[in-house]
Amino acid sequence: MVDSQYYLPNDIGISALDCGEAFRLLSPQEKMYSHYLSRSAWYGGLAVLLQTSPESADIFVLLQKIFRKQTPSQLAQVVTAAGLSSEEYQAFLVYAAGLYANMGNYKSFGDTKFIPNLPKDKLKALVKASQAFQEQPTEMEALWNSCSCLLYSLEDRQKQLGLGDKGITTYFSGNCCLEDAELAQRFLDSKKLSAYNTRLFKRDNGGKACYEVRLASAVQKDCAVDGEGESCCGSFSFEDKEFTVKRGDYAPLMEKVSYYLQQAQGYAANENQRKMLEEYERSFTLGSVEAHKEGSRYWIKDKGPIVESYIGFIESYRDPFGSRGEFEGFVAVVNKAMSERFSKLVSSAEVLLPELPWPREFEKDTFLKPDFTSLDVLTFAGSGIPAGINIPNYDDIRQSEGFKNVSLGNVLAVAYATQKEKLTFLQEEDKDLFIKWKGPSFEVQVGLHELLGHGSGKLFVKDDEGKFNFDENKVINPETGEPVSSWYQGSETWDSKFSTIASSYEECRAECVGLYLCLIKKVLSIFGHEGEDAEDVVYINWLSMVRAGLLGLEFYTAESKSWRQAHMQARFVILCVLLEAGEGLVGLEEVTGADGKPDARITLDRSKIHTVGKNAIHRFLCKLQVLKSTADVEGGRALYAFYSTVSDTGAHNFLRLRETVLLRKEARKMFVQANTKVNGDSVELVEYEGSAEGLICSFTERFQDDAEKLEADLLEMSKKDSPCWC
Repeated sequence: MVDSQYYLPNDIGISALDCGEAFRLLSPQEKMYSHYLSRSAWYGGLAVLLQTSPESADIFVLLQKIFRKQTPSQLAQVVTAAGLSSEEYQAFLVYAAGLYANMGNYKSFGDTKFIPNLPKDKLKALVKASQAFQEQPTEMEALWNSCSCLLYSLEDRQKQLGLGDKGITTYFSGNCCLEDAELAQRFLDSKKLSAYNTRLFKRDNGGKACYEVRLASAVQKDCAVDGEGESCCGSFSFEDKEFTVKRGDYAPLMEKVSYYLQQAQGYAANENQRKMLEEYERSFTLGSVEAHKEGSRYWIKDKGPIVESYIGFIESYRDPFGSRGEFEGFVAVVNKAMSERFSKLVSSAEVLLPELPWPREFEKDTFLKPDFTSLDVLTFAGSGIPAGINIPNYDDIRQSEGFKNVSLGNVLAVAYATQKEKLTFLQEEDKDLFIKWKGPSFEVQVGLHELLGHGSGKLFVKDDEGKFNFDENKVINPETGEPVSSWYQGSETWDSKFSTIASSYEECRAECVGLYLCLIKKVLSIFGHEGEDAEDVVYINWLSMVRAGLLGLEFYTAESKSWRQAHMQARFVILCVLLEAGEGLVGLEEVTGADGKPDARITLDRSKIHTVGKNAIHRFLCKLQVLKSTADVEGGRALYAFYSTVSDTGAHNFLRLRETVLLRKEARKMFVQANTKVNGDSVELVEYEGSAEGLICSFTERFQDDAEKLEADLLEMSKKDSPCWC
């Protein structure tokens, strides 16, 4: 019997992401623009297969080959004869849907591996009974053999993503450890190269370690090419080690991304959009993060577009070191009514920022008013879909030029719809209120988290010329009462400095900002909540945060004492901060459920949120910001590690509670997305049902134009690097 955390249940929630109405309202030009951007995003998203695990691309191709020849309902007719029960066939469909939705065989939220919930011999029988196998037995047998072992393997190291002996990663070759990652980061810093679009491969050259830094690009030549002054590629000696910077990672995919971006340029609404796409195209062609930054600058200037998008190597959550970006691309349509609330929040930002608990000097010199829109997602390619985004992630741009916030409305509408019987760990009397206000309160939290969480706070920097961006003689550290004594040097960034904890720490800071500022009446009235309703929204926002902290234990690996999901670690930290505040603010007890199995109850005293709760978050949030501003890695690590500790000692046995959480966990929902198709001069939207079958069909139809070549390219890229993972 496989532990249930390593497979997806047959009754997992699968919902169609509705964007039909939003798409219909677009002009023909906007539809074309959306179509080509979507194509670009979907092809780029396939790079995630190669960024996740050695076997992901092979499994993807195996599934595509099977389902291109037979739809799930056609295949169902032959598998019964092959000896599969209907439950086993459904388990196979859920596994396939899960692989597509996560772009690999590790959960995008939690980074644990999932395997098919049916015996290996039954899956092999299914593959052999398929029409694809009947038509190409040699090729299909080879494909099955290349991935069937790893597809089912649950050896300790393969259970989760991680570096070295802690887990699986394809951002680094299998022989790399933390020291190699740190050395490579110092090398990249010395060359002023970003790690976002790179992978690191280490090999032994006559007893000497040699490192290859590989940039994602369509171009495979390492010399300077058209439009480049000089190439950043070449061989370098650094700290007595050999480093080579090469181009061409995911080249066939980057070529597709660039091609479709070029097509989209013809339908851009304005000059900013056109230049943005031009720079993105240059970035994916040459492997240049600088070009991507330039594109992001134009993107920030493109205020209030009807069709919003972003594409590239963006979030670094899944790099075990925390500085390499996973590919993602989204295309979405602005929801005007919802966006009005967010723009009111933006207008109030300058009044709200001084309410935050740190001194004025620790806030950016000027608040660069961002675009903040609510979007209905048409396409979101990558490993998963978030509820809100604050980008770009480039510190230098965010600090001095600005950023954009988006809330993904049609994702929120589906993701947080909850059935009462599935609501765990709450008192009975809280459940109806929770169901009523979870959506509206989360909308407030996302708005505050993205805009005033990620959008606030200053980083103290001493640049390469020795100039400070603050008065180093006058600014006092409120935690010590002494002048500020540390800062970021030159090209150091938040991610490169705080590396492994940067993502989770920053999510924690943003979540705390949301909790803290939602206590302000003006904020609630912007979102249309007044009087008792407003108090209910605050109560449910805080209650869902402490419940999320408990649920977060699912994403902690006890054996390696490590967290696998940045947001969930952040929420657990907040739970611990609020438990520590005492005075009966938060209650957490172990109980026995109605089914006789272990359960837990979490309670929150709503009369103490504005006093005990607010004071606790005030103190903690100030500490988080001061340590971040002053680049105090040691202090930041110590503070964060203290509240992230999961043990069986102390007031709460969190290791035992983790078992209870695992026992009662609910699988995360998966989304089915539409496709777009050009028909003469118009673009049609092809929608699918919200089921495993619908999700599978959407993927087989998504890449049908050049399926054979694409599959061959994926297998070739996968095979070329396979010796690196041993």
